[in-house]
Amino acid sequence: MRKQRSVKDSYVRMTELVLPNDTNTLNNLMGGKMMHWMDIVSAIAAQKHSNRIVVTASVDNVSFKESIKLGNVITLEAQVTRAFSSSMEVHINVWSEDIPSGTKVKSNEAFFTFVAVDQSGNPIDVPEAIPESEEEIKLYEGALRRRQLRLILAGRMKPHDANELKSIFDLDN
Repeated sequence: MRKQRSVKDSYVRMTELVLPNDTNTLNNLMGGKMMHWMDIVSAIAAQKHSNRIVVTASVDNVSFKESIKLGNVITLEAQVTRAFSSSMEVHINVWSEDIPSGTKVKSNEAFFTFVAVDQSGNPIDVPEAIPESEEEIKLYEGALRRRQLRLILAGRMKPHDANELKSIFDLDN
């Protein structure tokens, strides 16, 4: 029987200040820097869940909803949504705050996938993720569909084998 761990136990919150070296010529945060921070916070969440070394396996679509300015404070929140045999899906929310003006906006959201590995780099089993809150359950329930879509796009699964996606794509007709 697989070990189990509560989803909330993987929660990580990280805060960064946007400095001049983090920005482009328009004084907006560079997208690559944001993705770097997202990778760090989500890797920590996956490590907390698995208690193992983890490697990034995939990054879903990262859209930039709001520009993030020089001097803004960035808060990144990450949490495992579901664990499969050796992989874990992690959900990340990013908030941008302009402290002097008192404004805070959600600027990014994404799903990253990590694989837990042993000291030799071989995949290793991870505990099952147990959702408790309404939001955790919603993310957990959608994780298998997102996983199957990732595997299809990566050429590692045939569309007709994606049971969770059949209703979306009407693959039976």
